[in-house]
Amino acid sequence: MDQKNFIVAIVLSVLIILGWQHFFPAKPSAPPQQTTAQSTTQPGGTPSAPGQATAPGAPGSPAAPTTEPFVSRKEALARVPRVTFDTPQLIGSIALKGGRIDDVQLAKHRETLDPDSPPVPVLSPIGSEHPYYAEFGWSTSDPSLKLPGPDTLWTADKPTVAPGKPVRLTWDNGQNIVFVLTISVDDEFLFNVKQSVENKSDKPITVFPWGLIVRFGEPPPEGTYVLHEGPYGVFNGSLKEFSYKDFKGDKQEKISTTGGWVGITDKYWMATLIPDQKVKVDVSLKQTGTEPNVKYQIDFVDPGQTIAPGATADADAHLFAGAKIVRVIDAYSEKYGFDRFDLTIDWGWFRFLTKPMFWLLEWLYAQVGNFGVAILLLTVIVKALFFPLANKSYAAMSKMKRLQPEMEKLKQRYGEDKQRLNQEMMQLYRREKVNPAAGCLPIMVQIPVFFALYKVLYTTIEMRHQPFFGWIHDLSAPDPLTILTGFGLFHWEVPAFLHFFNIGLWPLIMGVTMYLQQKLNPAPADPMQQRVFQFLPIMFTFMMAPFQAGLVIYWAWSNTLSIAQQYFIMRRHGAPIGGKVAAPVAATASGAPAPRGNGKKADAGKGAKGAAKKG
Repeated sequence: MDQKNFIVAIVLSVLIILGWQHFFPAKPSAPPQQTTAQSTTQPGGTPSAPGQATAPGAPGSPAAPTTEPFVSRKEALARVPRVTFDTPQLIGSIALKGGRIDDVQLAKHRETLDPDSPPVPVLSPIGSEHPYYAEFGWSTSDPSLKLPGPDTLWTADKPTVAPGKPVRLTWDNGQNIVFVLTISVDDEFLFNVKQSVENKSDKPITVFPWGLIVRFGEPPPEGTYVLHEGPYGVFNGSLKEFSYKDFKGDKQEKISTTGGWVGITDKYWMATLIPDQKVKVDVSLKQTGTEPNVKYQIDFVDPGQTIAPGATADADAHLFAGAKIVRVIDAYSEKYGFDRFDLTIDWGWFRFLTKPMFWLLEWLYAQVGNFGVAILLLTVIVKALFFPLANKSYAAMSKMKRLQPEMEKLKQRYGEDKQRLNQEMMQLYRREKVNPAAGCLPIMVQIPVFFALYKVLYTTIEMRHQPFFGWIHDLSAPDPLTILTGFGLFHWEVPAFLHFFNIGLWPLIMGVTMYLQQKLNPAPADPMQQRVFQFLPIMFTFMMAPFQAGLVIYWAWSNTLSIAQQYFIMRRHGAPIGGKVAAPVAATASGAPAPRGNGKKADAGKGAKGAAKKG
């Protein structure tokens, strides 16, 4: 294998992966205008067959949405009576009108580094700029049966819901049937919703419990093409991911599943419905409405329950609304048996490597107390694990670099005869016991590890707002000291068209380390390849500039360790370093005896030139 071509292919592949996000970002949909819908499309309606509920949007939902100008979050919350949260992780409330869980903010996560900045919102009420909420209810096949809807005013048995202290919402339909929502919340981000129907009438009724999440508008993406954002879920044991654009033009997905979950995720937060894991439910995902009131809805419908007079029927479901913290997600999966709940975090193709990498990184952070230092230590550990393989790769490169003078002579001599040149090259490799493909396998083995580390540092919330040293106060944000701000001397808003040139200090450091490492590698013989390689450090400097500082620091530190390792190996093998030869290269590298000091040295040189001319 031509090692140069292989490395070029790998580097170009990385360029494509990293550069795509910068040059071809997804275009976010237009944000909602000065209006917002005030209604909800509910699951339920007339079953198409006994024991089955029709898809959401059946009769019984509001005929058409009404609109009005949106107001501030505070004003929207004040419009209806509420039951407030008293939990360590959540700030928010439940709207008694509609029984919606529509006010969820994260107490320990702020929108910016400023500790006085607003808490991160996960769910938002109707009437605000971007409504996003969860709702639970029932549908029926009996048109005479009154059901609670989006305008129903529930009665709460207490003003506050807290861990271990659920709130009971009740509504009497006036037909001797009482609907009950018992909502509890734990110390983290999980709600349990128990839906009950008490039939005090003199005839049986059949109802279909459901749960839904509605989100107005498509949010701007944070991790374009690097991680999934949008609707997704685990259905019958398999993960399925959807983009918002999958539902344009009234398209929808309908799936029947036993176990699993369905939700909408952002980079660090999500709202996810988890039905009873032992019950087969019908799930649908769709878009409804038109601009500026486009909304995305995911929901599930339980099997119908027939309730005899004097009897009560229950249905259980969970709602996760919060931060995608790995330990929290794993704990829920283990405690409640949620099917493959760990896949709510996008671990990527190499999840068998990515998750162990994260566990190690989190353990290192617990030991040293600084996420940046933990990244440096993790890089050292990875380098140590691959030290033997890297040694083989660098040793092969060193031998190839040592033989470059002889290879150049052969190219000059047989440049026009490609077949003869290849034969002479192979003979040279055999004499010097050099395998030109020896460096390929170690590189290929390390590629999954690199992408696993990349995924960990880019995806997990644990690095968000974590400081390093000096000017890096947030490892999940780009380097703030940039060229166009005089590395912090000038405070001005850099125009958007100049962002590509606004390179930070750490990306520059990364580019320098990449250049120095490149100088240790054997230069390609082809002039075009040489120019490509010389341009790569510059290109990567621009590519990495908008990326998270934690990723850039990792790459710069990894380059530095590689330089030290490669320098040591090259000295040991006598390869040229910085234009100098660490140890004498044998004059017999081509297999010919070394000329003696008998005055024939010049003649030998002339003979070589003559042979070169003859070709």
